Amino acid sequence: MSLKPIQELLEKVAPKPPSLKVVDLLQFVKMQLPAREIILSPWLPSQGLAMIYAPRGVGKTHIALNIAYAVTSNTAFLGWQPTKARAVLYLDGEMPATLMQERLKALINTHKKLPIAAFHLMTPDLQQTTMPDLATHLGAMMLEPYLENIELIIVDNISTLCRNTRENEADSWLPVQDWALKMRSLGKSVLFIHHAGKGGNQRGTSKREDILDTVISLKLPPDYNPKNGALFQIHFEKARGFFGEASEPFEAQLITQTDGSFKWVTRSLQNSSYEKIIDYTKKGFKQNQIAEQLNINKSNVSRYLKRAQQEGRLYE
Repeated sequence: MSLKPIQELLEKVAPKPPSLKVVDLLQFVKMQLPAREIILSPWLPSQGLAMIYAPRGVGKTHIALNIAYAVTSNTAFLGWQPTKARAVLYLDGEMPATLMQERLKALINTHKKLPIAAFHLMTPDLQQTTMPDLATHLGAMMLEPYLENIELIIVDNISTLCRNTRENEADSWLPVQDWALKMRSLGKSVLFIHHAGKGGNQRGTSKREDILDTVISLKLPPDYNPKNGALFQIHFEKARGFFGEASEPFEAQLITQTDGSFKWVTRSLQNSSYEKIIDYTKKGFKQNQIAEQLNINKSNVSRYLKRAQQEGRLYE
């Protein structure tokens, strides 16, 4: 019996694959493509994909909420400057609604300025169902009605909002990667918030970083004391499109003021180590003890102390 009629029937029933567009080199370079703008200078471009990760309790959500507020209100944060106000959709996967409300009230009190663009929030306690899982087709479809005019989507965090993935299996990340690339093709940026593993690196497969423009790691200082509250170092581990001083690590500290508002203090890591070395020296620490406390080379301690002596800082 001939299989040809069956094959012809299958060809008629089976859906045709979508056509692909291939262009010539000269045709492509002559295309009038829209310029890529900056949402938050220097590290978050329009149609950008980024990730911030840190250990539990270091301050990921504080940073993410402040970024959302800065982008929607066109105000600077940690020296990062928006170019204009843009609409943000903040997906919160785990925060109790009452605590989220407290933090947002403090943000408004801190900035003394309400957002100019839309700041939309989706949080678990307000849902009649579970939060969407962006690792599934259904989860991505659930989100679509809320994306109109949104320019930045913040996913806080991967473990709660991309649940149908196995952290150490690269292939299981592919549905989320496809979703993020689709968002980029629609002109939207995505900022993923993620946990660090026991070794300090982002938890799970490194394949997550392949398509990202920027990867930021939040780390506790070597001499961190819980009394300092939210104090961490900000390191750019991947920086596509910016370099030099803009990509240098720095230290940030969140200070709660008497009226309940927040104040962020930043300093370069070099200046931070310099000031700490002076402080330790005045307290009677030896150079090798200081190097051990700060997890830096003893020669760096010696160099900073020489500078401090020349500036008269050791005798104040």
